[in-house]
Amino acid sequence: MKYFKFLLTGIFFGIVLTKSEAVSWYRIYEMFHFQSFHMYGIITVAIITGLIGIQFFKRRKVRDTDGNIIEIQDKDKGITRYLAGGMLFGLGWALAGACPGPMFILFGAGFWSMGMVITGALAGTFVYGLLKDKLPH
Repeated sequence: MKYFKFLLTGIFFGIVLTKSEAVSWYRIYEMFHFQSFHMYGIITVAIITGLIGIQFFKRRKVRDTDGNIIEIQDKDKGITRYLAGGMLFGLGWALAGACPGPMFILFGAGFWSMGMVITGALAGTFVYGLLKDKLPH
């Protein structure tokens, strides 16, 4: 019962992404071909919301569900790994037609082929977990 609010938040998030057409393969195709502002608008709203949320968390000393103060560490100044990670993420997004959140939404909506994409994402996460100590961070 403790995690019920997280389930409701996830369902709400799924509905919002579906209604905004952020899970639409066609919208993603348009974005990667620079044919429409739709997805860029959604991403811009998400970035602004995230910036406001992080500043709120930092200034108000917000606590997590266990009562611990949420501490957000400043990022380092290096940009190379963020560019490399962003390019890998974008490539996967373009090839799969979905990023991590919509993968599960699409699977839940009955697009069973997303099961292969989810399996690949989980396998990649598992391999990263095995190799993370050997990678330059």
